[in-house]
Amino acid sequence: MNWTGVLPAITTNFRANGALDHPALVRHCRWLIDRGCRGIVCGGSLGEAATLSFEEKCDLMATCVRAVGDRAPVVLGVSALSTAEAVALARAAAKTGCEGLMVLPPYVYSTDWREMKAHVAAIMKATRLSCMLYNNPPAYRTDFTPPQIAELASEHRNLHAVKESSGDARRISALKALLGDRLTLLVGMDDAVVEGVYVGATGWIAGLVNAFPDESVALFEAALARDQARVDALYAWFLPLLRLDTVPKFVQYIKWVQAAVGRGREVVRPPRLPLVGEELALAQQTLQAALEGRRALGFGD
Repeated sequence: MNWTGVLPAITTNFRANGALDHPALVRHCRWLIDRGCRGIVCGGSLGEAATLSFEEKCDLMATCVRAVGDRAPVVLGVSALSTAEAVALARAAAKTGCEGLMVLPPYVYSTDWREMKAHVAAIMKATRLSCMLYNNPPAYRTDFTPPQIAELASEHRNLHAVKESSGDARRISALKALLGDRLTLLVGMDDAVVEGVYVGATGWIAGLVNAFPDESVALFEAALARDQARVDALYAWFLPLLRLDTVPKFVQYIKWVQAAVGRGREVVRPPRLPLVGEELALAQQTLQAALEGRRALGFGD
C-alpha cells in the first residue's frame, strides 16, 4: 500500500430514498482516479460510516474495489461501537480486496491509552493489510500522542502510516523526530494541507477533492515541489472551500458543493439534514466566489 499523494475520503452516494447508489459510486471513484488521485478511502467520517450497517459497509467497499480494479488501492475506514465489529470489518476488507485500513478509535467510547491501544491493536492484528492510524481528537475524543504512536509502530509491522487531524502541525514534526521515515505521514484536515506538507507529510486524505480533484492534486503537488508562487495562488483561492471540511456539518457542505458542480447528490442520512438558511447561503457564496476565480488559475470553464 502506497500511502502517498492525494487519497480522497469519498462521500457515500445515496439515492433519494437513502439507499446506496452503487452506479454513482462507481462513476465517482473512477472519475477521481482519472483526475490524478492515488487511491480511494471509503467508509470514513465523510462517508457517513456511522449511519451504514455492517452489510452496507461490505457492499460499499466491494463496489469501490470493483470500480477501480488494479488502477488504485481501496482503503476501508474501520470504526465501530465495539472492537469485535471493527475486527470483523477489517477481515471483511481483506477478503473483499482492499489494500489498506484506516484504523479509527471507537465511535462513542473514549478512555485511557490502555484501552484505546488494545482496540486499535486488535484491528491491526486481524489482517496483514497495511494500516494507517487515524488521529482526530476533536472528533473522536481520543488523542494518540507521538510517543504512543511510536509504541504502536514498534509492535505492529503493518502499521505504515498516520493520518494526523489534530490541527497541530507540530504533531507531524514530532512524529518525524521520533520515527524518521518509519511511518508515512498524511494530513487529514483540508485547511492544513500546505502546513502539513511543509513539515513532512507526503500524503493527504482529502475532502473537497470530491468536487475539485484537479485543484486538490495541483495544490498538493505544488506544496511538495515547494513552488511557493503556485502554492500561494492556489491556497488563497481554495482555502474558503477547504475550511468547509473542518466544521461540524462538513458532510452536508461537501455533498452540497459536489451536487452544485454536478458530481453527486446532497442527500445525507439522518440525523444529518440538508443545509438551509445561513449555512446554505454560506455554501452558495463560497462556491460562487471559487468558481469566479477558477479560470484565472487554469481550471475549468
